[in-house]
Parts: sequence; structure tokens; C-alpha cells
Amino acid sequence: MTEVRKRSVMIAGHPTSVTLEEPFWEALKELAARDGMSVNTLIERVDATRTGNLSSALRVHVLAAFRPTS
Repeated sequence: MTEVRKRSVMIAGHPTSVTLEEPFWEALKELAARDGMSVNTLIERVDATRTGNLSSALRVHVLAAFRPTS
């Protein structure tokens, strides 16, 4: 079973936390590196467009990024 871990991040200069499974956190780091930004910057961008829970929005973002396009 994959461990779920709470991490502290800064969004627009304010601390908050996200709870993600390790594979999602690793995928966020990979996506941020691919796009030449920090993980916090990527999280800020997802946060700016989300409508629900931040952790859920991050999981959906990762899924969309790795899902093949047709």
C-alpha cells in the first residue's frame, strides 16, 4: 500500500498543506522539472484553476498530464 503523506507548501506566500500519495508527489516533481519550474510554482498554477480540494486537483492534474491524448 502506498503511504499518504501531508506536505507543507507555499502558495502565493501563504503556507498550506497537501495530502498526496508518494507516486503523485513524484509525478508532480517530474512535471515541474519537465516544465522548468519548482513544485510550488506548479502547485500554485493548479491552485489558481481548481474548483475543489487542492489535493484532489493535483491528482487530476497528474492524471491528465500522463494520460495519452488521442
